Amino acid sequence: MAQPQRGTGVPGSSVVPQAGFARHANLPPGERLRVLLVEDDEGDAFLVGELLAETNSMIDLLVATSLSEARRRVVGVDCVLLDLGLPDAQGLDGLRRVLEMASGAAVCVLTGRSDEHLGIVAVAEGAQDYLVKGQVDGVLLTRALRYAVERKRADENGRRLREVELRQAESARLERGLLPQPLMTTDQVSVHTFYRPGRHAALIGGDFYDVVQTRPDRIDLIVGDVCGHGVDEAALGVELRVAWRALILAGVPDDEVLPALEQVLMSERRLQEIFATVATTRLDLAANRATVRLAGHPPPLLLSGGKVAPVPARGGLLLGVRPRRPVAFDLEFDTDDWSLLMYTDGLIEGRVGAGDDRLDVPGLTGLLADPANRSVPLAELPAWLVGRAEQLNGGPLADDVAMLLLSRGGGR
Repeated sequence: MAQPQRGTGVPGSSVVPQAGFARHANLPPGERLRVLLVEDDEGDAFLVGELLAETNSMIDLLVATSLSEARRRVVGVDCVLLDLGLPDAQGLDGLRRVLEMASGAAVCVLTGRSDEHLGIVAVAEGAQDYLVKGQVDGVLLTRALRYAVERKRADENGRRLREVELRQAESARLERGLLPQPLMTTDQVSVHTFYRPGRHAALIGGDFYDVVQTRPDRIDLIVGDVCGHGVDEAALGVELRVAWRALILAGVPDDEVLPALEQVLMSERRLQEIFATVATTRLDLAANRATVRLAGHPPPLLLSGGKVAPVPARGGLLLGVRPRRPVAFDLEFDTDDWSLLMYTDGLIEGRVGAGDDRLDVPGLTGLLADPANRSVPLAELPAWLVGRAEQLNGGPLADDVAMLLLSRGGGR
């Protein structure tokens, strides 16, 4: 920020903006800034205070005479104005220590005329700007400080935007692993899938589903949920889904699939307390019968003959808590016109009204039994359910929601 030929003409005092310096800052007008001046020379510190005071700068100036004192006073400041020659820090070492202790604040450095080159290096090290002592007036000093704060905020916003974009790209890759296309060729049944992340920055969680047809008359389905949100949980969900598909395609006996899946979970999880819930369905099309297995997961709902009821299979230990065989239930269909809804618990954990009551399985059953949804096409029913659950919750659902809607005969 040192180009003397661009000074203001104030005798003995001018300020020169760094190349690219904005003529004015876009901070909200009237916003007061807290600036910490780290300067051991009382005369220079007094001069800075006077320059800011004469311009009605809307800046509250704090002064520290050393880095150790600055460490105690830096909390809550918007900008640090740093002298590069201090009793306990010299040159760029002091800047690096300030950048570390005041990561959320903008930093401007003060240099002498003889070491102006240090200002350029300081900007490369992470400072927002630099000022040359003896070339500062109040108006441009105020602008320089406000510009530094604005630039720091812009940098932070850009960094956060890049992080969001990276998370979204990462989530998209993981979603392809969690939510595959059903591996199914029959036209005797239809499968409608649904997934929506919770309100946790739209990050994908550990919910997953899959559909695999291994014979003309047999289809296997799974819906699962790894506890937690984030990349690690999503990656573990991908591993479990891929492992389940491999076990099904390999023809592993029914009673051995989920215990084997639990072994994968226990060997791959990063923390011992991480668990998963799972619901699986093996559909025998020829016999019009299904076997439902639950491991700590809410039961699927059967829609048939104008009625809605949860599959009466309850309990089952969570995968990863204590090895044990899941609860199994054989489901006989008495008609060729039925639908089966499998879902993760994010759908039923939303509140109902202002109290602490949750939607839960009975509430979801009531939503499906409501005559108002009879005109909703099957393919749109999962999204309709989420919309109704969010209305009752008074806002977006906190947890992820994954659903499989299996239908035979197009029935509701």
